[in-house]
Parts: sequence; structure tokens; C-alpha cells
Amino acid sequence: MSNGTPLGDFLRARREALKPHDVGLPEHGRRRVPGLRREEVALLAGVSSDYYIRLEQGRENSPSPQVLEAVAQALKLDAEAADHLNRLCLTSSQRPHGWGEADVSQQLLQLMDGWEHTPAFVIGPALDIMAGNSLATALHSGFEQFDNLARMVFVDPAGREFYQEWERAAHSCVAELRAAYGHDPESARIAEVVAELSAQSEEFAEIWQMHEVKGKSQEGKHLKHPVVGDLHIKFAAFTVNGAPHQQLVVYQAEPASPTADAFETLRTMATDPKHAQAAVPASDLAAKEQ
Repeated sequence: MSNGTPLGDFLRARREALKPHDVGLPEHGRRRVPGLRREEVALLAGVSSDYYIRLEQGRENSPSPQVLEAVAQALKLDAEAADHLNRLCLTSSQRPHGWGEADVSQQLLQLMDGWEHTPAFVIGPALDIMAGNSLATALHSGFEQFDNLARMVFVDPAGREFYQEWERAAHSCVAELRAAYGHDPESARIAEVVAELSAQSEEFAEIWQMHEVKGKSQEGKHLKHPVVGDLHIKFAAFTVNGAPHQQLVVYQAEPASPTADAFETLRTMATDPKHAQAAVPASDLAAKEQ
């Protein structure tokens, strides 16, 4: 993924994203480097310049919690980014083993199948779709494959039409993948996904190098299905007990809303092949009305 160390790459990216005025430092004349200088971060963190340079170069592998806290404050890291910084300093023996290897439990599969009116699916650390109920599959039927959220956003032709707030979805996907990378920098699957998407999408490669870190949160989404049209949903993500690397993602519609009606149409399409064949894409309907 990089010629440097995970810790050094993260520190460098976050340092270069800051300007002197962001941290209360004067800015005089033209600067030769983007963002802050290493010496400026060291000054803000209260450590020697030589020590901070060793951190970025991967020559200091065991910084104290106090130093990490000071560096996080100097770089204006939020809570999630600061946690990520601390995880990057863990040794291989300190990380959980078998992270990301468990299958989706039968109980969870049965639970999702029982939610006929609610799209639900399980994702793994690399944003692979590990399982999904029939309504989730119908919701994503416009994609070539319902297999990996990051691939669907950046590579699948349907991504930019489906995710109406595409840039937000793109940054969110990469930040979630970066957070998972912090838990397991040696993950072969995460490395594979990052390499494939970096080769296929310049936008993915650019955002990946920003080292943004953020897990899934409860918020709204504006989606557009090729058949039922605009969808305004709320969603939540839950860590799965017994498999903390898995996330259960649940989409919800406001009761008696157009989105709820659209979900009902999708549910019917998923259970009645004849209805699915008779469905007319929303774009075709719009064309006929003009």
C-alpha cells in the first residue's frame, strides 16, 4: 500500500492536511512543503524534532500514550482518528487474531430474512457484502454485483446514479476502509481491495491517501433506484456480538412515506418474478411523460 510504515504514512498525511493558521502558528512567505513542517508538529506536541521525525520514518515503534495524545492534539485529530493512531502503534502480538475470518451466524441470517420490509445486510472489514436479505438485494439490483460497497461506489457504473450524494458516499467508504485497516494493517483482503480500487479509480486512490478515518454512523441517505426512483432513508450500523469485525447495516423508511411505498414495490419484485419483469424503470416513465 505504501513504501512507508502505516504509522508514518498516517502522520504525514494528517500533517500535510493542516495549515499553520489551523493550529495558531504564523505563516510567513512561501513554504516548501504542504501543510505543517515536522518541526512545527514537534513543537506543538512538546517533543523533540528528531523524535517526531523518527516517528514518521518508522524508526520509533513504541511511543508512550502521553506522546501519542500530544501528537493527536497537535494534529487536531478527532476521537476516531486518535484511536486509529493508537491502533497503528500496536504490535502484531497485541492485535486480535483471526479478525475478519468468521462467517455470518445462522441466527443473524434468520433475523435478517424475517425483516421483509427492511433492507439489511452484513459487511466485513474490507466492505465485502457477507450476507443480505432479499429486500437489500432488490434495493441494489441496479449494480453489476452486490458484493463490495467500495467497488460499487467507485467502479460500478451504477454507483454515481444510485448514490445521489456520491462524494459523501465516496469519502465515507474510504474512511470506513481506512478505519478497518487500522485494526489489521496486515489484512490481505483489505490490501487486495485497496490495490484493485486504486488501479481502477484515481478518485479512490486520491481519497485513500488522505487517511481520513471514520466508522459508520446513523445518518440519512439519498439513493435512487433504477425502477422505484428516489429513496430517502435512515440507516444504522451495529457491531455483531461474537464477530466484532462484522457490521449489520439496516436501512429504514419513514412510515407511510414514498420511500416506504417504494420498499413495498421492491419487496414485491423480490418475491414475484412476474412483477419484476413488468416493472418499468423510473427513467423510462419520466421519458414517457415528457
